[in-house]
Amino acid sequence: MITQLLYVHGLWLNGWESAFLRGRLARELQCETASFSYPSVSAGVAANARALAEHLERMSADTLHLVGHSLGGLVLLELFENVLSADGRLPGGKLLPPGRIVFLGSPVQGSSAAQHLARLPFGRSIMGLTANEVLVAPRVRRWNGARDLGVIAGSLPLGLGRLVGPLDGPNDGTVLVDETRLAGATQHLTLKTSHSSLVFSAEVARQTAAFLLKGRFATLPD
Repeated sequence: MITQLLYVHGLWLNGWESAFLRGRLARELQCETASFSYPSVSAGVAANARALAEHLERMSADTLHLVGHSLGGLVLLELFENVLSADGRLPGGKLLPPGRIVFLGSPVQGSSAAQHLARLPFGRSIMGLTANEVLVAPRVRRWNGARDLGVIAGSLPLGLGRLVGPLDGPNDGTVLVDETRLAGATQHLTLKTSHSSLVFSAEVARQTAAFLLKGRFATLPD
């Protein structure tokens, strides 16, 4: 039985930042891990979700877990909402293997920081197509329940998002905690970490592994 995990990165990144997280998850889950790289600036969310689907078509696993950091979670949402068929098949006809999903700091309700940046000169060009499509306009979304989904948000307000405008409420320096809440998700957890450090935190890795293994986050230490 082969278990694989695929990590989907955030804006302006390429997956290299996930090395620590994937290494920890590989040990905890006894699985193979990989990252999916996509052009977050030059391509839109639909094109990136289709490219992700093509990548998944080439993977061979009995169990497949998915982890999306920041914008990567929005690409995964697009995959499940508009690319997969109702019975969970990829466009090529392959049935997506069972598994669980974790979002790390994904602003599924839109992003105040993105809205602030969009008002600045060249702000939309800096963010690129995918972010402009899914982050600038506030939206209300609901998880379709295709599989267990855990959401981890950060509450340490250190990050570049605070430089482009105020973040009104608990946040990780880039994304508000409330922006990560997704109706229909299995569980939501807030940890004392910043947006960028979500992928470097040992506690985030521990909680992600627990959810992927059991469908619930681990009990927090006293």
